[in-house]
Amino acid sequence: MKQNEKLGGSRIDGLVVIRAGTVSATDDATLPWAVLTETGLRVAPVEEFLRDLLACGNSAASCRSYAYDLLRWSRFLAAVEVPWHRATSLEVRDFVLWLKTAHNPARDRHRENSAAAGSVNRRTGKAALSAGYAPATINHAISVIACFYDFHLETGQGPVISPVPGPTRAGGHIGAHHNPLEPFAAHSRGRYRQKEPEREPRAVPDDVVEDLFSSLSCHRDRALFSMFLSSGARAAELLAMTVDDVRPGQGRIYVRSKGLGGVKEPCPASPEAFAWLTLYLGEMAQVEGLRPGPGEPLWWTRRHPLRPLTYTALRAILNRINEKIGATVSVHDLRHTLAIRLVEDPGLSLVDVQHVMRHRWITTTTGYLRPRPDEVIAKVAEHYGRPRHVAGARTGWAYDPDDLADLFGNNK
Repeated sequence: MKQNEKLGGSRIDGLVVIRAGTVSATDDATLPWAVLTETGLRVAPVEEFLRDLLACGNSAASCRSYAYDLLRWSRFLAAVEVPWHRATSLEVRDFVLWLKTAHNPARDRHRENSAAAGSVNRRTGKAALSAGYAPATINHAISVIACFYDFHLETGQGPVISPVPGPTRAGGHIGAHHNPLEPFAAHSRGRYRQKEPEREPRAVPDDVVEDLFSSLSCHRDRALFSMFLSSGARAAELLAMTVDDVRPGQGRIYVRSKGLGGVKEPCPASPEAFAWLTLYLGEMAQVEGLRPGPGEPLWWTRRHPLRPLTYTALRAILNRINEKIGATVSVHDLRHTLAIRLVEDPGLSLVDVQHVMRHRWITTTTGYLRPRPDEVIAKVAEHYGRPRHVAGARTGWAYDPDDLADLFGNNK
């Protein structure tokens, strides 16, 4: 450690973190994603941790997410010249400070007319992502680093004490052994954990949904977005569907749910979505000569060579539509829209909505019970539009003074 660091100088000022290394997919079923160094070598400590993560029942997508967080951590440690097994809470602190001040390369806008960071879209009311790392991203990175060092603490390969401080280091998860007959005790937020704003339900306004569908140019896109809006499926779940996952006679589709290790669960879908799907498959067979078999992907590109539709291609479709209608709709916004519509239906219970959305905890579903900002603003505007109360004016009903005089007499 340099002398100015011992005296309290900051290592963040002027720190250059080189984007060396990468996260790469592998052919190994026990390690779907690996962190590679700049020379293409696998990082052994990270590899062992990711294998253990997959063995604990986590999905390949979770392994990929954890791998990127650990790659960012290893880049920072390389910049400050500290080996991973020598890291202390000071490195974690400086890592958090760097994330709070660094530019997030994933937020780079490549289009000239892209919305400015943090600006609010006039049609959807949704703010554009900031140029830096969000508090939730920082907290997730801290959690991943904590799990990484806890694993190597058990194997004896890492430091004796985890560099990530927090209330969960000594006694497990907070509330893990809580007595349900007693109230929860208040606890402070862990060190270096960021305050996260409460997320509001993000329903797409009806007029924006209509403009979105009117901008779709083919039956495939109409079927795809109808499925999103009526089933509540996530993007990865819907794009991974095969032909035999569609059951029009039962009014449902089957998707591989998030976090269930590939188990398929039923989702409802509207008759309109199945109608568009029929037109799409007929168009594919007539124009392209492609008739996907029962086990083949359901969604295909329109350009040759034909190949299964990917999330990148889906996002490109949505970006073009958003640019055309002046909105910022995401695929996940359609899932939120369905959840809010179901919650507002008096014929459906909250448990029904939980089942459709496939939430693990009903507390996640109750988040959609919160009033939306546009609804609150409309009610307040209605309040301002009501006639104001004038002092001395009679409101409502009252007895006629002459009738009271006849009944009780004139006291004059």
